Amino acid sequence: MSHRTSTRTGVGIVRRYPFDLAAVSFGALLAYAIVTTFGSDSSLRLFVTFPLALFLPGYAVVSVLFPADKRATQQSSRIATAVTSRPRGIDAVERTGLAFVLSLAIVPVIAIALSFTEWGLTTASIATALTLVTVVTAQFGAVRRLRVPDGERFTVSLTAGLERLRSDNTGAATVSSVVLVLAIGMAVSALFVGFLMPAPTGGFTELALYSEDEDGEVVAGELPSEVEAGDSVPFILSIENQEGEQREYTVVVQQQIVSEGEVVERTELRRIDASVDDGSTGTGERSVTPTAGSGETVRIAVLLYHGEPPAEPTVDNAAEETHFWVTVTGG
Repeated sequence: MSHRTSTRTGVGIVRRYPFDLAAVSFGALLAYAIVTTFGSDSSLRLFVTFPLALFLPGYAVVSVLFPADKRATQQSSRIATAVTSRPRGIDAVERTGLAFVLSLAIVPVIAIALSFTEWGLTTASIATALTLVTVVTAQFGAVRRLRVPDGERFTVSLTAGLERLRSDNTGAATVSSVVLVLAIGMAVSALFVGFLMPAPTGGFTELALYSEDEDGEVVAGELPSEVEAGDSVPFILSIENQEGEQREYTVVVQQQIVSEGEVVERTELRRIDASVDDGSTGTGERSVTPTAGSGETVRIAVLLYHGEPPAEPTVDNAAEETHFWVTVTGG
């Protein structure tokens, strides 16, 4: 006999469990599964990230803070003496607006907390933390809501909501709440569109110099700092084109004598023409022979231009620039 009573009680609790909080918990778990399973280039993963980050955690917190439904004005006046002992309620419109606001406040707190842990800020750790916060908080919200009397408990019902709107005498407050939610929704939607369809950005070209070590490996930052007079300095020139189309480049190699931070003399050593396809990197072995006298330290500037360079190439008018210093030794 007791077993049947327990079964009926369990079924009753399941039937009374708030539908909206069940949907929030299920939605968070589903979003977590998609985020941790699909790749970063998946549109579905990006789609479910936004409710997980911008709505579900806040809605769960709102359910804990406000388990009751909004009371009518006349009812509130009759029970004014009991207001302090009963939780104040809010309607569905206010819950939606607060859900967005609280979610925007929860996510930075979670990110800061994760940055101090061994898990760090990764996609999996953030998705796990948001899912745990949402699901656990939703269960507390369900417990608090079930403890509220049936007549005052918040329930998700479209027909009941329409009845409240028809019978509500505070139309101005309702309209303002709707406007607030729409404004928040538009802001979040703009953010959503910005992530889905980011504005196109300008391309770029990257210029770099490399050299070969004793093992024949290509390395950066190991060009010789000294060279015998009349000898050349070998280097590997690299041009990466991410401009969105094939580009023609001209590279001007200059020997510059610098005094007190100012270039007092320029000598063009050579020019290099290059054509690089979009998304490709053009490389080639080149060399340059300084003409400075023995004991002089000069700067070898490599200036990159789109197409033809100006009549007087300088570091300031170059599209990209890199350089190295070399001291001429011997006689």
